[in-house]
Amino acid sequence: MPFLTDRVPKHRALRGGLVKWKPCHPLHEPTRRPGQPDRAGHCAAAPAAAPALNISMVDNTTRSERSRKAAIQAALAILARDGPGQLTFDAIARESGISKGGLMHQFPNKGAVLKALLEHQIEHFDRFTQGYLAAMGKDRPLANLSAQIATLRESITTPHSVAFAILPALVEEPELLAINRQMEAEAVKRIRAEATDPDLSLLRMEAAKGLALSALFGLSALSAQERDRLFERLLDDRQWPGSPEAKKPRTSRPAKKPASNAQNH
Repeated sequence: MPFLTDRVPKHRALRGGLVKWKPCHPLHEPTRRPGQPDRAGHCAAAPAAAPALNISMVDNTTRSERSRKAAIQAALAILARDGPGQLTFDAIARESGISKGGLMHQFPNKGAVLKALLEHQIEHFDRFTQGYLAAMGKDRPLANLSAQIATLRESITTPHSVAFAILPALVEEPELLAINRQMEAEAVKRIRAEATDPDLSLLRMEAAKGLALSALFGLSALSAQERDRLFERLLDDRQWPGSPEAKKPRTSRPAKKPASNAQNH
């Protein structure tokens, strides 16, 4: 059998489609159908198909995340406007425009809704705390204490606060606050580490928490202006003894010694 030369075409149109043969030696081999053996009896494999991108799966994930965010925003709006007693699946469906079946797919029960709301609020206030620290400077004395007090004040000025729904939820879902307790334990640890008087720092933080909770649950007799003034007092390190910026009392000048009468004698 004569050897093939360069005059032999590298591709040959065959019935069933073209398959490009990659030679394992300098000589060229003609194009062969899938499964057709060469002179050595080797068969050309069919070209592998590229994996298809499942566009529908990506779209479904995007729609699901969009629906979840819309449901959370609707629930926050209901809490702020109508109170926790009106937070139902029907109300969320009307507010968000999502079908009740779609909501049940995202949130199997009301506890799941409250858990999602709590996680949403934790993320919101964590971003506020980190932004406050960045603006103030983490190296400032008692920075973590100031950030906690400022965040508690922010919690009562935020229109959509999930705190209204926490108290009723504790009866049926007490484990919902496990994340909050862990975060507060970490905050207390940071505050103690930076303080020269840890007890005083914790007292200031708990006072701020009392101002916030009494306002959130409608138990405070203070006006918004009075409450804001007290928050400012809690934030002002200069007004608290033991803090690095506490006001130092003025020292009186020593009295002048009376002139000695010895000079008169």
